[in-house]
Amino acid sequence: MLLKSKVHRSQNRIPSIRLASSPLRTPVEQIVSEHIGRQWTIKDARDMTEFACHHGAILSNGSYSVFAKFSEAANGFEQFEIELTGLRLLSERSGVLTPSPIGIIPVTGGSILVLEAVKAVDRAPHHWRQIGQTLARIHKIRWDRFGLETHGYFGPLYQDNTPMSDWPTFYAERRLWPGLKLAIDSGNMPPVVIRQVEKLISRLPELCGPEIVPSLLHGDAQQNNFISTEMGAVVIDPAVYYGNPEMDLAFIDYFQTVSDDVFDGYQDELPIDLGFRERRDLWRVWGYLAAVTVEGPSHLGKLTEAVQKYI
Repeated sequence: MLLKSKVHRSQNRIPSIRLASSPLRTPVEQIVSEHIGRQWTIKDARDMTEFACHHGAILSNGSYSVFAKFSEAANGFEQFEIELTGLRLLSERSGVLTPSPIGIIPVTGGSILVLEAVKAVDRAPHHWRQIGQTLARIHKIRWDRFGLETHGYFGPLYQDNTPMSDWPTFYAERRLWPGLKLAIDSGNMPPVVIRQVEKLISRLPELCGPEIVPSLLHGDAQQNNFISTEMGAVVIDPAVYYGNPEMDLAFIDYFQTVSDDVFDGYQDELPIDLGFRERRDLWRVWGYLAAVTVEGPSHLGKLTEAVQKYI
């Protein structure tokens, strides 16, 4: 699920990992061999499934490593295509670091995405600062509308990016109303919480703060979607669109606290509006609705606590 952390670490041999076992290992070995121009055979694997919403693993032949994840979803190939498109868009438009793609493999029962593995380092204060700086560099890219030319996915959930001209309307029509419907359809939303979210949405024009210019967003900027490396912060798993940069700032410490160095690094590049901290939970409502939809009612407490601040 989108709420899980993604961490690329050293490999340990675990032969039972699904992506390192038949029948999935053969197409992975083939595509990597073609990519590097020599025979590549999986010798070591580290299971990453607990950190992602798919079966995932870092696979290595001892000298060259890749990250692979397997989706059983009917639209898994499309989701992976959009993920690669988002990474390419971020890299081309803002210049941030992203993993090098190897390819998407259609297989029986699903699809596999393969990327070059990124060598992570333990985070020191300057690594946290680099995350903030990287996020700000993304936000420096502007557009004349909120949204994107194409739709996307927030984790496994469809994300309508049809452009609109003002932020409160976009947030209501493209995020909160669809998110509320998904949460209701999941069967995890009590009627009282539904009414509270509806009331919040009706108040958005007075809650969203000053008018803003649409900024390029990561879209799911939780801290674990940035991998700290010796080269800098590497961006993964985006849900790209143009929107309010406070969305990304609110998601950085969405489920886990972060060092203040993140926000200091951001302000090396861009200012943060003084009203952001009062609006932070307003932007998280979209994420909490998604969490209730996918992971269940255990997230209702955070959702209702956030909503009640604004109604």
